[in-house]
Amino acid sequence: MSQPILSSRPSDEISNLGRNDPEEPLLSGRTSAPKQQIGRGKWIQLALLVWAVIATAGVVVVGVLYQNAGSELDQAKFPPSGKRNVIFMVSDGMGPTSLHVTRSWRQYTDDLPYDDTLFLDKHIIGTSRTRSSNSLVTDSAAGATAFSCGKKSYNGAISVLPDHSPCGTVLEAAKKAGYKTGLVVTTRITDATPACFSAHVNMRSEEDRIAEQQIGYYPLGRVVDLMLGGGRCHFLPSSTPGGESCRNDDRNIVREAQTKFGFSYVSNRAGFDTLQKGKNVSLPLLGLFAKSDIPYEIDREDADYPALWEMAEAAIIALSEATKNSEQGFFIMVEGSRIDHAGHANDPAAQVREVLAYDKTFQKMVEWAEKSDVQTVVVSTSDHETGGLAAARQLHAEYPDYLWYPSALNNATHSGEYLGTQLAAFPHLDDEKKLDKFIRNDILVEGLGVLDASEEEVKRLKHTKTGAGYTLSDIVSRRAQIGWTTHGHSGVDVNIYGIGPAIAKLSGNHENTDIGNFIQDYLELDLEAITKELIREGVKGADASHQVFSWMGKSLEDITKNPNWITDQLDCYHGEFKREVRGVLHPCAHHPHPH
Repeated sequence: MSQPILSSRPSDEISNLGRNDPEEPLLSGRTSAPKQQIGRGKWIQLALLVWAVIATAGVVVVGVLYQNAGSELDQAKFPPSGKRNVIFMVSDGMGPTSLHVTRSWRQYTDDLPYDDTLFLDKHIIGTSRTRSSNSLVTDSAAGATAFSCGKKSYNGAISVLPDHSPCGTVLEAAKKAGYKTGLVVTTRITDATPACFSAHVNMRSEEDRIAEQQIGYYPLGRVVDLMLGGGRCHFLPSSTPGGESCRNDDRNIVREAQTKFGFSYVSNRAGFDTLQKGKNVSLPLLGLFAKSDIPYEIDREDADYPALWEMAEAAIIALSEATKNSEQGFFIMVEGSRIDHAGHANDPAAQVREVLAYDKTFQKMVEWAEKSDVQTVVVSTSDHETGGLAAARQLHAEYPDYLWYPSALNNATHSGEYLGTQLAAFPHLDDEKKLDKFIRNDILVEGLGVLDASEEEVKRLKHTKTGAGYTLSDIVSRRAQIGWTTHGHSGVDVNIYGIGPAIAKLSGNHENTDIGNFIQDYLELDLEAITKELIREGVKGADASHQVFSWMGKSLEDITKNPNWITDQLDCYHGEFKREVRGVLHPCAHHPHPH
């Protein structure tokens, strides 16, 4: 019977084992030296052991002291000395679930393993709380004001505080400190996020006035060196043929930007290509590549529109070249604007492609920063989440399966917005037979990859033929089993990503204003001085009505007369149902919610 491997052996067997084996001392640790040498060997081993313990303890102590000293040294070096750049990125409307859905869809589409993640995933450092001063759910204006001014304000405010006074922004202060500045977006350049860095108005809807301020018509003069995005219609006179203008007056802001403020101007893909990826740029530069928003990535044609990453790369190369002989670097804000729009539309097929484009842009910014000889911080976050996206959806009363289907997002070749526009423009809307065929073949099969449309879905599209975007997006969402809770924003915390000197200051959970304050501190900017200048010079520029901040648009009185205005009372209920406590209507329950 064989003996177990770990069985006990008699002591004499152990003592006799390998007695004549010359390698036995090496294997057993025993020495074959005479007995009189054994004692000395033990003392030597004991001394070596004590020495090893003391040495190890010394290394640990030195390491801890070095780490603490290093941390204190890092703190002492913040902000770092020398030339600096900031690339600040905003993923408008992108919440944590957007990352999961995009990551999973990409893995499915490209046949990747489950641990093949997005570039953003590798650089997450914290999270941000997003509420505004007057609502637990912020809008983009209040969210961007937190970034640009480092202060909370009300929904709709463009770098204006709750008392309707202007607040200096990091872009304005950077320009005054000698930095070059830039804005790159995929929506209108006059939209809330870019506006909050370069303009001051009481309500975000005043995009005509924002355009004027962005080129230099306001107390500080021109502060933006480079602007790339959409929104051409707010810069062209109302008399422009072809419906290209959306201004309420006949001012040609493009021409004024060129003649009065020295801007160079490009307006299409061919014009963008002349910039030679940023190597052939004359600052200041205004690039407006679409009448309104640049199309979704799922709809965008390379021949017609530049991508976000192309514009961002061209911008940082141009700004880097412009500052190569300067003691100061540059500040730029880059926004993946239409992630938000896809959330509003509840369009998962459009959103995953917008997030992927943003991820690619973030990667290019990080790779450039890591190669730069200038200390560059890249910070990325969202102003809020949009849509209340959920990576699950219960379609029936029965208990649901734990799954969702990325293949449904892969089948779509266009957004609901694009296909809805195609449907509205169909020339035979009154011909039932032709309309039915067009919806089934061109819209559902060719556009969304839907082969199993129900009669009810086709009927809904016929009924909403001039506004079918939401219906089309819902058709995709249901097949993917993707859920949405709203066509608006949600109050969920959003992620912070980044690389660069002292970026660890943004680790953990932060108020969104902390991000603006980090940028201010990193570049050693004086926003209070900018605020004082805005107020002082703004008063000088007041019109005949003697309103102190008339250059900022509609007055406080005009705004509060608007029935959609919300007070600063967070306990006011703004929904469809009147809030009652024990049968008594809440005193502010009559305030409606803004659209």
